[in-house]
Amino acid sequence: MPENQDSDYATDRISDDNAEQDVLFTDFGLDERVLKALKDVGYEKPSPIQAATIPVLLEGRDVVGLAQTGTGKTAAFAVPALSRMAELPATKATQVLVLAPTRELALQVAEAFSSYAAHLNDFSVLPVYGGSAYGPQLAGLRRGAQVVVGTPGRVIDHLEKGSLDLSELEYLVLDEADEMLRMGFADDVEQILAQTPEEKQVALFSATMPGQIRRIAKKYLKNPAEISVKAKTTTGENTRQRYLQVMGPHKLDAMTRILEVEDYDGVIAFVRTKMATEELADKLKSRGYRAAAINGDIPQQQRERTVEALRSGNIDILVATDVAARGLDVERISLVVNYDIPHDTESYVHRIGRTGRAGRSGDAILFMTPREKYLLRAIEKATRQPVEQMHLPSADTINNLRLSKFADQITETLGSEDLSVFRELISSYEADHDVTAAEIAAALAFMAQGGESLLVKDLPAAPEYQKRERSKDGFGSRGPTRALTEGNATYRIAVGRRQRVMPGSIVGAIANEGGLSSSQIGGIDIRADHSLVELPAELSKDQWRALSKTRIGGELIHLELDKGRRPGSGGGYKNREERGDRGQGGFKKKYSNDSSERGSERGGRGEGGYSRNSDHGHTGRGAGDRKPRHGKETGGRDFNRKGKW
Repeated sequence: MPENQDSDYATDRISDDNAEQDVLFTDFGLDERVLKALKDVGYEKPSPIQAATIPVLLEGRDVVGLAQTGTGKTAAFAVPALSRMAELPATKATQVLVLAPTRELALQVAEAFSSYAAHLNDFSVLPVYGGSAYGPQLAGLRRGAQVVVGTPGRVIDHLEKGSLDLSELEYLVLDEADEMLRMGFADDVEQILAQTPEEKQVALFSATMPGQIRRIAKKYLKNPAEISVKAKTTTGENTRQRYLQVMGPHKLDAMTRILEVEDYDGVIAFVRTKMATEELADKLKSRGYRAAAINGDIPQQQRERTVEALRSGNIDILVATDVAARGLDVERISLVVNYDIPHDTESYVHRIGRTGRAGRSGDAILFMTPREKYLLRAIEKATRQPVEQMHLPSADTINNLRLSKFADQITETLGSEDLSVFRELISSYEADHDVTAAEIAAALAFMAQGGESLLVKDLPAAPEYQKRERSKDGFGSRGPTRALTEGNATYRIAVGRRQRVMPGSIVGAIANEGGLSSSQIGGIDIRADHSLVELPAELSKDQWRALSKTRIGGELIHLELDKGRRPGSGGGYKNREERGDRGQGGFKKKYSNDSSERGSERGGRGEGGYSRNSDHGHTGRGAGDRKPRHGKETGGRDFNRKGKW
């Protein structure tokens, strides 16, 4: 427990040392349908946070859980909630609300709830989050969703529209509360809590316990039990862990190139979905690898035959989901490829535990897109072990290796096979068609490739704008002063100090509406009339579309790549008359120094847009009252309506 933790709101404190480690899920008295779902996903023994939390929540107590990401806390609050709901009369009303800081986490939690509720009749789980169309969410709420998992901003939107009714709420969860605080959602969380029934059960989970989270816990939780779980290093010491940053469309090429240069015996590649196992296995087989897939939809006998084929050497690569590979122990496996990065550290530890067993050495390679860097940080933090970066073998390396193997095959064939029939055929063709033997051999080599190129090219590098130095523009903007993270780029948004924006507002708006995690948002440099933000270089079309409609304080942010523009080159103000803050005319409207009047003009959410209180976060230059430069007062009503005075 952190040293600054207050002791006046929690009466019981339970650490993972107090939790019974030999307990099984069947010992908790859970509903049989929930137990059956847990068995389906391969769960038998609870993790420490689950063993300590589930019995307390089943008693109806409020809980404050101090646990890192990846300790199994989702099941710790989802399983008892579903078990208690299974005993209540059937209803379409929302009984469980889970608040999560990001879209990714909301989807992950919703997926977990759906898995654990697989055998509950007439049951619906609905994720609601920013950056997604309202239509499907509204339809889902009208049909009835017993569990709603959402980000704070979108939950507030639905509450204000009247589409989300919390009057029958039984169970409220704040997941990763400290992350919500860091993203500027503290006021939103309190606004939502204030609209929930007085009688409800609350579970709050956080990796740390800052003062504002302690205050929320003291105000809204009743007699909570505090449960603390320490992260443990559980990855094998005999396994070398590396990661490769690669864009999604290039994963297959990256994997085949790694297989060409790495020494391995057996390989297991992990993907997230059942469909992905079949797709990847088929693609690997089409490239000449002996591969097979196992997943939960494949009959048990066939899975056993596939694993035996790997054990005996009839196949070399097994493509699997986490559930299908649970407990798998094949001595041949010397390389684990995390083709899809797992969302939790427990899965990562389980995956790489398939190699480096019984004193043998092994290798684990993790594929990571730039957007998934936050998951790598969570893995390193939870396992307390660094994952070293590796670089994809160059095209020259691969080509030299392939040419060498091709020459070796020619030498081996010449020395071991009877080629008399083919030799006569080539001599006859050479005489009849007046071509050299070298040209005929080249044509035969091309035919032997089956239409596949023998040589490869380097995979596309990061876009050039990620690497350029930012040239100074007409407004003194050089972009973020620190070096860009690999895979990121600098973007420009049309709000700055004049709009009284704060870093927390920017992070919250972009994360919630653009579907990014806060860890994907790098440096923020707030300027007079714009701000520079470091974001992933490869934003999807959906993210661009969502961010194009995003507002901060009622103002559209007009996201665009920062190219170090010069005066008059587009964007910004092209001349003094357009800027309107100096030169002829000066300030033309009355300026109100009443902050409440200004706040009322900017505080609206707009057309489903985004608003954020700015009483936290950055409070440096630009946070106080500003006065007009020319001594002439201006009007607050037209202040910054279009990003201008």
